[in-house]
Amino acid sequence: MFAHVFARRTSFLVRCFHVAKKFSNPEPEDILFSAVCLNLRQRRWNNLHQFSPSLTNPLISRVLLQFRSSPKLALEFYNWVLGDNTMAKSENCFEASCVMIHLLVDSRRFDDALSIMVNLISVEGEKLSPLHVLSGLIRTYQASGSSIDVFDSLVRACTQNGDTEGAYKVIEQTRAEGIWVSVHALNNFMGCLLNLNEIDWFWKVYKEMDSLGYVENVNTFNLVIYSFRKENKLFEALSVFYRMLKCGIWPNVVSFNMMIDGACKTGDMGFALQLLGKMGVMSGNFVSPNAVTYNSVINGFCKVGRLDLAERIRGDMVESGVGCNERTYGALVDAYGRAGSSDEALRLCDEMTSKGLEANTVIYNSIVYWLFMEGDMEGGILVLSDMISKKMQIDRFTHAIVVRGLCRNGYVDEAVKFQRQISEKKLVEDIVCHNTLMHHFVRDKKLACADQILGSMLVRGLDLDAISFGTLIDGYLKEGKLERAIDIYEGMIKMKITPNLVIYNSIVNGLSKRGLAGAAEAVVNAMASKDAVTYNTLLHESLKTGNVEEAVNILSKMQKQEGEKLVSLVTYNILINHLCKFGCYEKAKEVLKVMVERGVVPDYITYGTLITSFSKNRSEEEVVELHDYMVVHGVTPHEHIHRSIVRPLLDGESGKHLTKP
Repeated sequence: MFAHVFARRTSFLVRCFHVAKKFSNPEPEDILFSAVCLNLRQRRWNNLHQFSPSLTNPLISRVLLQFRSSPKLALEFYNWVLGDNTMAKSENCFEASCVMIHLLVDSRRFDDALSIMVNLISVEGEKLSPLHVLSGLIRTYQASGSSIDVFDSLVRACTQNGDTEGAYKVIEQTRAEGIWVSVHALNNFMGCLLNLNEIDWFWKVYKEMDSLGYVENVNTFNLVIYSFRKENKLFEALSVFYRMLKCGIWPNVVSFNMMIDGACKTGDMGFALQLLGKMGVMSGNFVSPNAVTYNSVINGFCKVGRLDLAERIRGDMVESGVGCNERTYGALVDAYGRAGSSDEALRLCDEMTSKGLEANTVIYNSIVYWLFMEGDMEGGILVLSDMISKKMQIDRFTHAIVVRGLCRNGYVDEAVKFQRQISEKKLVEDIVCHNTLMHHFVRDKKLACADQILGSMLVRGLDLDAISFGTLIDGYLKEGKLERAIDIYEGMIKMKITPNLVIYNSIVNGLSKRGLAGAAEAVVNAMASKDAVTYNTLLHESLKTGNVEEAVNILSKMQKQEGEKLVSLVTYNILINHLCKFGCYEKAKEVLKVMVERGVVPDYITYGTLITSFSKNRSEEEVVELHDYMVVHGVTPHEHIHRSIVRPLLDGESGKHLTKP
């Protein structure tokens, strides 16, 4: 018995000896790990600084894993490590970053995880490719005990950076690794493609979904609806809407809002109202209109000038318990201003402030703009002063509105002074303000002043555009100063600013009026694209100089291009005008019949040209016959010409009938 007790004690002592031996010689890293964890648990950040030089990537990862149940504290430690300047910068903490991402995703702190991933793939100088980050996440996946949501988050990080190529590579690589991202990640990627207008790529990915085993959800259908809506294909979007219902997927409020907004933007307000009224039925009574829904419809009616219906929808909005917001009032204020009812617009502003809403810069800009357009300078300045007194943001749109309003009402000098104040206060200068000033100086034939504005823009380093140069080029051409216009054009080319069609047409017009038909034609031939204005200019000058053969050639070119779309009302009016001048009245009547047959409705210019010419050179019966023909085919008679020429003839005809036996 004693021997047995002795044996048990000996065994116990041996075990104690080995345990003591084990703890008497611990590994240095274990000691450091224990010390860091102890100080971290008590948040002794000052004490942790002494360990900074010894912290390695694996040790940091080990500490983070130790605190997986306290992700907030783990994140604080991670941020402390990155922000500690005493640590060796050669240690990039990539592995620790991957571990931290896993812990955050596992604890559903997606925003924090996303922030770290975005930082990894976007930091200048240390930028990592999305595939490199993916390899790190896969490598630390098992040890971190994470979920596959981490790979969805990486796709989102890529799309947040606008890196669609990177996102697609991550999706492809995870599939190769046997890890499939969820339909949510795929939706996120496709949504990014749509926002970047990568329509073809979107459809390619969408068509692959079914073959890869993905099942569409409501967000997928919403993306398809959004894609069709971007292309104004409302019928196709509606068919997707009904297919979603057939699949047993109830549309959400986003689905309805996109359809309704699409209908409003295409002007189909009847369809928008139908959808608004059927939201409950078509969603199993799970969806009702929200502020976005009502605002879309209100804005749609405002755009088409139906303020009565916009106000009715606003009444329905309030009655349903959905409060009006700044967007509601903003749409109505702008619409009343456009309709010339600035008093009603101001009343709405008072109403919204009485309800605790604040008029934002957009609403104030709208009021100032329409007051200036009405010529109410005093009212516009008063509202602007109110903006300044409330310390509201005076943005570049405000500046442009004030400059345009002053110029429009004849206060060009005051507009220049206002622009100088913006420059002196070093506020953000808008090119629109300068272009507006140039436009008004050119209109008033003060080309030297317009030149000074252009020079000021160059000195201030503003990014000039085609409008800046085009305004001045057109002004000099209209004054017959072709050489100066060409100098400005050449300066524009040197600055690598591409001339637009308007500039080319101005040059063609200027050259043609100087009798330089050959140079004008050379410019036209060099133009990448032409429009009706280009050809009509050449046609007019050719006929004006009596070059009928050249005119026929130009007309032939117009008819060959784009299925005669370039042959416009202006083209026919030019032909009729010159045919009448040449005395070719029967030919002029033939041109009139051709234009009517091709669906081009004559206007008051057509009417005036023909009636005036025929009254001087043809019989009274032919004048009346021509008048009747045009009125029957939808022309609006020129009031003065009708009263002075046609009415007496018609009254004369009536008189003749009355005197008959």
